Amino acid sequence: MVISNQLKNQHLLWRAGFGPLAQNKEELQRHSQKSLWKATLKASSGSFEYIDVADNMFKGLVMGVGDIARMQKELSPDQQKQFRKQSQQDIKSLNLAWLNEMVNSPAQLREKTALFWHGHFASRNLNIFYQQLLLDAIRKNALGSFEDLLYDVSKSAAMINFLNNNQNRRDHPNENFAREVMELFTLGRGHYTEQDVKEAARAFTGWGANFRGDFVFRKGQHDDGVKTILGQTGRFDGDDVLHILLEQKQTAAFITRKIYKYFVNDQIDETHLTWLADRFYQSRYHIGSLLEDIFTSDWLYDAKNIGAKIKSPVDLLVGMRRMLPMQIENPEVQLMLQRLLGQLLFYPPNVAGWPGGTNWIDSSSLMFRLRIPQMIYASDEFHLRPKDDDDQMMGMHEGSEETVRIKGLGKIKTGQMIQATIRWDEYLGQFKGVSKENLAPEISGFLLQQKTDIRDTTLNQYIDSSSRDAFIKSSTIRLMSTPEYQLC
Repeated sequence: MVISNQLKNQHLLWRAGFGPLAQNKEELQRHSQKSLWKATLKASSGSFEYIDVADNMFKGLVMGVGDIARMQKELSPDQQKQFRKQSQQDIKSLNLAWLNEMVNSPAQLREKTALFWHGHFASRNLNIFYQQLLLDAIRKNALGSFEDLLYDVSKSAAMINFLNNNQNRRDHPNENFAREVMELFTLGRGHYTEQDVKEAARAFTGWGANFRGDFVFRKGQHDDGVKTILGQTGRFDGDDVLHILLEQKQTAAFITRKIYKYFVNDQIDETHLTWLADRFYQSRYHIGSLLEDIFTSDWLYDAKNIGAKIKSPVDLLVGMRRMLPMQIENPEVQLMLQRLLGQLLFYPPNVAGWPGGTNWIDSSSLMFRLRIPQMIYASDEFHLRPKDDDDQMMGMHEGSEETVRIKGLGKIKTGQMIQATIRWDEYLGQFKGVSKENLAPEISGFLLQQKTDIRDTTLNQYIDSSSRDAFIKSSTIRLMSTPEYQLC
């Protein structure tokens, strides 16, 4: 099978970002993969802005209070309730602000990799300040040192609170934080013992955070006794535990396996994986170097890796917005779309994050995915309710037939329109000079990473051929409504 240069470049942009922009089409035909990779990497190498959506009034209040105990003393019950309500609203705003970064930022690699780490270091927390700080740590270190990333995340207020380490004290050690650091963040299950967890929990005693999100080491709560962890013995603290975990080659293998599945294919080539993991370990866990090894390899562009992954809900929604430039008049509708599709930013189902792969698709979610392009195009209304899944709903699923209450989001209407205005001129311009008989294959080749099994005669029944522009628009929406468009 001969794979065109354009298809390979589209593959790169889907894996190293959220797919091509409408105006990328001509560039995809002439750039090599190596030159496109260099441009993609350079675009993500600069500085970026901290995403700050926290309400200014409460920001000043919280900065002055400092910790939860003082907050409970100094703020009235009404003020505390108002803070929680405002924080809930601000997390919605944080979701949409980051989504817009994914759509519009030229730093596609950074945001795509940050989305990976957002699932790897999954944390669910209703404090807007904690969530903003954790997102910033992830975006800052997304392409840098995994060692720095691990230390920053492990000392973040979001993770310390989510994994109960504020309750980890010398006389009553809490093992939750230590267990997840080993099982989910570094080694993976089966590469440590229960005794290792107990000893590591002792080392993490005293690690806490205040209400502003600052890391706090409470020396009086720390167990400074001798501990044995993964065969090493000493008076270890939390920093020492992380160092010991990073010394293990298994950590490099575990992280590389997850990155391979995210960026390359759920079906792993063990030879490639071993080579990548060894180099990742030798580079002292430099994430950018690992991605360079992946994206400059010839095997990434093999036919078996192209169109082999199911788009995550965020990939799907962001990719559509990049391909079809649009103005969404009711941006909060994207929160319900994420929820219905199974990937609501800042609300992972559990500490393990989103499982991905074929878990993104079931009979109901596939049918809904296929409807979204038409809903955007024609402003169709949808009346769907999220599944009653306690992990996803976080214990909250109530409301009338017209609304559903989701903890952390409040009430959201279930009958909504996607009020979007597509800027068609930016998209239509990519097909100037294409002959009428070549329009359909050109559109299909730009939108799909795999050939569709739908016959042209079947597709043509639903195409508006009244004009050239109408043909391009209707063909685009129909192709985006195919199962093949769900793949990248």
